[in-house]
Amino acid sequence: MDKRFLTILVVVVIALGGIFYFGKSSNKNTADSGNGTPSNHTEGTSPKNVNLTVFGDFECPVCGSYFPIEQQLLAKFQGQITFTFHNFPLVSIHPNAFAASRAAEAASLQGQFFKMHDLLYQNQNTWGSASDPTPYFQEYAAQLGLNVAKFKTDFQSTTVNDTINADVALGNTKGITGTPTYFLNGQKLDNTNLNSVTKFEAVIQTALDKAK
Repeated sequence: MDKRFLTILVVVVIALGGIFYFGKSSNKNTADSGNGTPSNHTEGTSPKNVNLTVFGDFECPVCGSYFPIEQQLLAKFQGQITFTFHNFPLVSIHPNAFAASRAAEAASLQGQFFKMHDLLYQNQNTWGSASDPTPYFQEYAAQLGLNVAKFKTDFQSTTVNDTINADVALGNTKGITGTPTYFLNGQKLDNTNLNSVTKFEAVIQTALDKAK
């Protein structure tokens, strides 16, 4: 076989291999073991150690429908329960979900996770249908009075990416397949018992009564 042809063939194979490796290593929207630590986003304090935890996806319509229920619960049980949020973006069906988690985590680095969390759910229909949601996220960052330049840098950072992936890995260990998934004091809840404020309140009140 012609040596020049062999040389060209080797170069092409190496180039294609490099492209494949770059594409794989630059994919920041997949859950992997990484080096991150799961997030620790909490609201409220509970003297009785009653903790409501949710694994949520900011683009998930069902999560969006539960958001106002969560807000009412936090208002009703203020000073009685602790609320914890973990990222669980379902990227196979919600293409902007991982980016939304990036926005929330970037805001967290400036102490504004839950304010961004609220804006993302309140405006879900706007950024969720966008081909590129990042301008909306930057707009929300400005609205919250964040340092937008820092927000943009943090949004793209490995630290933020690793935190989200660590949350997803944590959810996977708990067998989570959909969102929202709630845990009360470590026990997974059945969403069919949570689809109204009254039902959700009853579940939490039972946990508070037992904690007495």
